[in-house]
Formats: sequence, structure tokens, C-alpha cells
Amino acid sequence: MTHPILNISDVDLKPRPAALAAPGERFDARLGEVGNRVGARKLGYNITQIPPGKCAFPFHNHRVNEEMFLVLEGSGEVRIGDQRHAIRAGDVIACPPGGPESAHQIVNNSQSELKIFAVSTMIYPEICDYPDSSKFLVAESPRRPDGTVAGFRFVGRTSGAVDYWDGE
Repeated sequence: MTHPILNISDVDLKPRPAALAAPGERFDARLGEVGNRVGARKLGYNITQIPPGKCAFPFHNHRVNEEMFLVLEGSGEVRIGDQRHAIRAGDVIACPPGGPESAHQIVNNSQSELKIFAVSTMIYPEICDYPDSSKFLVAESPRRPDGTVAGFRFVGRTSGAVDYWDGE
């Protein structure tokens, strides 16, 4: 059985797996797995460390899953919908499921590392929207620990949509 207790100081922060490498200069993060290590089944947990001037992930919303973030160290800002809020160590951020109005992104606009504890429900299939790039994601299941795809996964744009009967 997995030991149900893990001290945050024992979590190794590692670069993203190659399958999840972030392009460009805007995104970077080191991630530390927690959920699998403590035997979580219905929630995903990780520690995410974001360098100064970076974001860990694109601005996005989840149609199915809920996320919560606890700022462990540092400061920055969180975008939620069309608003921006300053964040600092000790802040708890709720990101319930919904449409683009619930889209969120944590930005490290400070000069030091920003470390957050992230918790997410792990309900699949999942649909995510990416309002900044007009994309969406449909995922049958979460990625494997090495970042590779497990099950059906599609990223697209609604501008490429076809009619239900197209090609039939």
C-alpha cells in the first residue's frame, strides 16, 4: 500500500516530461507529483513551481473538473475570466468548472519563484477551452505519468467544425 503521508519538502520538482514540453518563452514550470505518491484516487495533487516572468499553463477552463490552488511561496497574479487578481503565499484560489468565464491562469509576474499546491478532481472524459487561442481539448482519460497520451485526445478549433451528417 502507498504511504498516505508525504511532506512537501520531500517532493522532487522536475521539468515537464518531454511529451509536455512547453513551447516558446511564455511557459515554464517544474512539477512535483503528489497524488499518486499518497494513493489518491479521485483527486490529483501536484506542486508546481513557476519561474519569474512565466506561466505554467495556457489560459483555460475545465467543463468538468474543478481545480484549487494554494500559494505556498512567492507572489504573482491569477487571471480568472476577464479579471486579474494579485496572489501571495497563503492564498487559496477556487476554479470551479464552467465556460470561458471560469478560465484561469496563474502568472508569475514577480522576481522570485512562485510555488503552488494544485488539487483537481479527476473526472473523465473532460473538455477544456483555451480562450486566448480559440482552441478546445477533448480527453477521454488523463495523460500517463510520462506525459504520453492515454485514450482518445483531440485538440482543435471550433472554426474547423463540420456538420453531424458531413460525409455520411
